[in-house]
Amino acid sequence: MNNILVTAEEFITVGQLGRPRGTTGEIYVTLLTDFPERFENMTEIFVSSGNSWEKMKVLSSRFIAGRPVLQLENINSPEEAARMTNRYLAVPKSQLMKPREDSFFIFDLIGCEVVNESGDRIGSIVDVDELPANDAYIVKTEDGKRLIMAAVKRFVKKVDIENRKVVVDAAGLIEE
Repeated sequence: MNNILVTAEEFITVGQLGRPRGTTGEIYVTLLTDFPERFENMTEIFVSSGNSWEKMKVLSSRFIAGRPVLQLENINSPEEAARMTNRYLAVPKSQLMKPREDSFFIFDLIGCEVVNESGDRIGSIVDVDELPANDAYIVKTEDGKRLIMAAVKRFVKKVDIENRKVVVDAAGLIEE
């Protein structure tokens, strides 16, 4: 294990360690990514440890009932695996997978300016709620109001991550 002190901005969380599996120290992973395939043939992962990350070698990775199971170096028993439960797994931002078309990473949306179709500033995205039907953008206005809007094509007209701007049909915004 290599203890590496880094800022959170350098990593993207992709999973959380769950309960041990079996007697060899394997650990179930709860997915926090839209790309479960990233766990296939994985050779290393960063594991949260307080305010730092530990780079750990992945000895094996497989899927059981659609859920990743990892065998990490130096974790050889259920007891050792249990001590890892609830720690987060991350990859460096440089290893990000491209989002699907018309999809965006939440961390890219946070802080984007929200304007109406005429270009008038409404506020900025402060959060994204992941709901069963669709995501919802939480927008904070200049006067501190919080608005919510379904993140659907009907209301979201353009997302420009590079320029940190989202153009919306203001009719879709309602007070939280």
